[in-house]
Amino acid sequence: MSRPLRIVLIGYGPVGARFVEELLPAVAAGEASLVAVGAEDEDAYNRVLVAEYAVGAASRDRLDVADTAAARAAGAEIRLSETAVAIDRVRQRVRTSAGDELPYDRLVLATGSRANIPTLDGLEDTRRGRDAAPRAEIDRGRRPLPGGVVALRDLADADLVAPVVAAGGAIVVLGAGVLGMEFALLAAEHGAQVVVVHHGPTPMARNLDEPGGRMLARAVRAAGVGMAPHARAESVGFRDTGLGRVFDGVGCADGTYIPGDLLVLSCGVGPRVELALAAGLACSAGVLVDEELRSWSDPDVFAIGDCAQVAAPEDADASGRVGGAPSGLIGPGWRQAAALARRFRAEAAGAAAGADAAVALRERPTAVMLKATGIDVVAGGDHAAEPWDADAEVTVWLDPARAAYLKTVVREGVLTGFVAVGLPQAGAELTLLFERGAALPAEPSALLRLDAADAGAVAVEDPLGPDATVCWCNGVTAGRIGEAVAAGCDTVECVGRDTRAGTGCGGCKGRIAAILA
Repeated sequence: MSRPLRIVLIGYGPVGARFVEELLPAVAAGEASLVAVGAEDEDAYNRVLVAEYAVGAASRDRLDVADTAAARAAGAEIRLSETAVAIDRVRQRVRTSAGDELPYDRLVLATGSRANIPTLDGLEDTRRGRDAAPRAEIDRGRRPLPGGVVALRDLADADLVAPVVAAGGAIVVLGAGVLGMEFALLAAEHGAQVVVVHHGPTPMARNLDEPGGRMLARAVRAAGVGMAPHARAESVGFRDTGLGRVFDGVGCADGTYIPGDLLVLSCGVGPRVELALAAGLACSAGVLVDEELRSWSDPDVFAIGDCAQVAAPEDADASGRVGGAPSGLIGPGWRQAAALARRFRAEAAGAAAGADAAVALRERPTAVMLKATGIDVVAGGDHAAEPWDADAEVTVWLDPARAAYLKTVVREGVLTGFVAVGLPQAGAELTLLFERGAALPAEPSALLRLDAADAGAVAVEDPLGPDATVCWCNGVTAGRIGEAVAAGCDTVECVGRDTRAGTGCGGCKGRIAAILA
């Protein structure tokens, strides 16, 4: 009998955990062995929901995405609170912080990403260069973040945020991207005093046009969140306590000082590539892999999730630079984990890998949704065109009194970009049309009527056929959700347990609720 295929997985976050789950049939059959190394002492959990957990809007068990006990029972070795510190590609060994060496035939990197720490006076020693040699605590610079400063990426951060929110404390959020705005609104909804500090004129500038951003800013202020636009943070101030120095406020270039009890950094993330770089693997923004998720540098090394940059070698320019970046979304990471597990299951069984053991070089575009109570924002595609541009059909509707804004961009009869603020039903309809590559209704103005009081009288073509994808994170169709409902599921949570729909970013829960209704 031949030796099982030895697989080592570095990283036991939500993407690593999905890979483990998908590979278990081969492990249980004795065709493959699997060792997973995870730096945290917790089972894998959904980081998208960490902010909800921090403010008390989600229970701890809602974050769970792994059944580690079942994985161990099937024969997988899951090593928590342990970090991979070096990769020996010649001997095919991974050295860990425990001093062990793990042999592999196939190595999978699922090291994810870490929060970017901005260049501010007071945070110099907490930054970490991506080319630094890996070590046991690869997420830290020479010092950890000071007291009262968090990036809200893990459960430890959430435990620091929770008491400030519960006490109605003052929170300064640095950064006005999707995650920063979602946390700010959540914290304010649960009693905190929140101010968002950001460079540009409007929030979510990467996702919204300026009118849409201004409408969002108006709605955010109405929800009780302070906005500090055009504020270029330069320094972090601290005050001394009996237990050491803690955050006191943010100093801006114009002399403004914004005080607070807690600073939440929401300045984007960067892929963890230290191990890959130290091992001589090709990296650009992330670890460079092809459609098979195989490293450009080593046929026995693979990468998935936030650390993986999927590209073809011919995509490199004359200087060797490669454009693009890891997707940064949970859905593509889960699809990569499932595809790679299928490849390894086939290899372990001595069979050829099928076409479903590869991923697309470029992910299909999806819409970006702000998940916040009472504020509905969704946008997708290229919406930069203006109404007078000759190469596109652009429609804009603005109603400041209702805090509503809608913009659609159509090229060659297909919806290629849109922004919807304050129009939940129209936004949901446009999201489905955009993700399906469909056209607008014959009478586009009918979209505006979807959010009217008499919307029941409006007839718009229903895009939710059985084959329509409702949950893009997990690839769940309306038909599959309908089967779960027919089998007795009567809540969004029940549908999630049965189909996985809604257990990723959570943006599709409204669609699931609509199907249930």
